[in-house]
Amino acid sequence: MDGSTRLPSQLGDRSRTAHHELTRALAGRPLIDFDRHTTGGRVAYAAPVPVSAARPTLSLGCYSPWGPAAPAEAIAAEHGTGERPAGERKHTWWATIAARAAARIESLGKPPVIAGWYAVPYLQTLAGPAGIVAGLPVNVRSQIEDKSAIGRILRSAQVPAHMIIGAHTYRDRLPNLTDMRNQIGSRRIVVQSAHSAGGRGTVFVNDEGDMHEAAALPGPWRVSAFVEGWSSNTTVLSLPDGRGGVRIYVDRPSHKAIGVEAVGIGPAKSAGNDWSQPWPITGAADVIEAATRIGQWAWREHRLTGLWGIDTIWTPAGPVINEINARKQGTTEVSGVNQQLSGFPPLVLAHLTAMLDHPVTWLPSPQEFNTATITAAAGGVPAPYYLKIRARQALRLPDDFPGSGIYRLSRGRLTWEGPGAHPADADSDTGRVLIANAPAAGTTCPPGAELATAEGITIGSASPFAGPSELSPHGRTLLAAFDRLTNHAEGTNR
Repeated sequence: MDGSTRLPSQLGDRSRTAHHELTRALAGRPLIDFDRHTTGGRVAYAAPVPVSAARPTLSLGCYSPWGPAAPAEAIAAEHGTGERPAGERKHTWWATIAARAAARIESLGKPPVIAGWYAVPYLQTLAGPAGIVAGLPVNVRSQIEDKSAIGRILRSAQVPAHMIIGAHTYRDRLPNLTDMRNQIGSRRIVVQSAHSAGGRGTVFVNDEGDMHEAAALPGPWRVSAFVEGWSSNTTVLSLPDGRGGVRIYVDRPSHKAIGVEAVGIGPAKSAGNDWSQPWPITGAADVIEAATRIGQWAWREHRLTGLWGIDTIWTPAGPVINEINARKQGTTEVSGVNQQLSGFPPLVLAHLTAMLDHPVTWLPSPQEFNTATITAAAGGVPAPYYLKIRARQALRLPDDFPGSGIYRLSRGRLTWEGPGAHPADADSDTGRVLIANAPAAGTTCPPGAELATAEGITIGSASPFAGPSELSPHGRTLLAAFDRLTNHAEGTNR
């Protein structure tokens, strides 16, 4: 399939403009990407209509890149080990490559631009006094993402009360379960650390047996009622307007499945996102209005520029906001396909360009962009998805495993079709799927290791999710086929 089939023709001119503006913003400095996946930004530089300036000179991460998704060079903790890490080890990869990374950056001979999720001190040290870390300041992230303060933030931003979840903040200790239930007014409660990400630091408390895990979380704690509904992620971009104000661009909200045990994803953790399923227009408009108000507040208080996001839960009465994430997110990569399907380069390119104090001219007015978002959210148009798959027990990838690329799903099996790195190469309504971020053949994967993401574009029939924590029939078929492909016991024994 020609990956450009579903991409609007005007994407070409805008992508060329985005390339030139990012090139000027970089001003000859090497672009270094810092991400667990060493392929961050691939939906921009490995796209059917590529923005080549976004391909990193060097990527620093945990997992090895593949084929068309590869940067010019990568240093990955996974290189040479023969094992893909799991658990906390996948979050401690930096220590294993820090010395090599510093030496390689110094050898480049130019001050780098390091693209990180946020500007942590060790990246500032790595960049050196003349280098730049293109990420949100740590103190800004800490204040905006403080879960114990989210109610105050939303009220300060004048977000409507019906979108705010009632909660209590406890600072010294957690009360007993009965007292918290009485104070919150709910039998099932959610306990969250003030600062956490990726579902870590969140515990769903159903009974006394869950309180030990909740009490082990570092305080202060935000405690709220458990809200039934679909979780959702929305990518937002804040751009200075050059006149002292800010422009807020809001992407299409996703359907995010949480705690899908079948693919090895635990409670409160995301199993992936799907943008093809429709949302009510009124709810999408509410999310855009709330995001705009939060973005304006964050600009006034913190001069927040670049990518960020909000997490919502969609109830029968409409969406409520449960998190603000002042950074790039796990959804940033694939959500960029939404923008390409609408005729725009991924918003991450505007984020990086703006972080380097260069104007972005290829975006329309926020009103035009956000109105198109509402139309797309109503469904019936192509949209991307991704499904995370983890090892449910220890396994070794077969020596003939083809790795990441484009596969055809037919009769319960995945058949290799060729190289690929972009969901537009995988029209899933015709049976194709992109297997991304997979380990190399022969790699050992302990329980919990991230095996791959299955990605593609669909109008809805190939959505991997049927409910907030449930795979669709298509998702189950895809998972079983992937298990057979990798000799995963849960697939081969079926």
